Amino acid sequence: MPAPTPPFGRWGTRVYDGLGHLGGLILAVMTLAVFVQVVVRYAGRWTVTGLDEVARYLFVWLVMIGAAAAMHRAEHTSLDYFRDRLPARGRALVRAVTHGAGLLLFLSLIKTSFVLVPNAQLQTSAGLELPLGYVYAAVPVGSALILLPMAWNLAVALRDLWRKPS
Repeated sequence: MPAPTPPFGRWGTRVYDGLGHLGGLILAVMTLAVFVQVVVRYAGRWTVTGLDEVARYLFVWLVMIGAAAAMHRAEHTSLDYFRDRLPARGRALVRAVTHGAGLLLFLSLIKTSFVLVPNAQLQTSAGLELPLGYVYAAVPVGSALILLPMAWNLAVALRDLWRKPS
């Protein structure tokens, strides 16, 4: 099967590659926070309040940003073995159904976030005293970033579905 056309051309590739690099930076900060926390606990002399929350809250952002970058590159896990055993139109139908269902899922996450994020902004974390709305905001931001390439992939799948055989 030929490689899928990258969504949004060169500028889209730059943006989503930048998200991948941002995910790497977030992972480095998380690793450093956990390392410092382990060293400080091992030393046992003093503690850094809220350091465990840094890794926990950044993990939510890492998952959503990484998922968006993976969606743009079409690198999400899939059961290729079963899909590839189908004829061309069957593969296109499976891709259209999965991307359509994914669109509905991420749209519902964004819709739900309109209630959850403002309510979470009223709460603060115990250690950092960070408003939790910043953590919850990862879901609608990541969902919107995932929706763009997913909609592109759905359009490609629908085009392949109705393509006339040659």
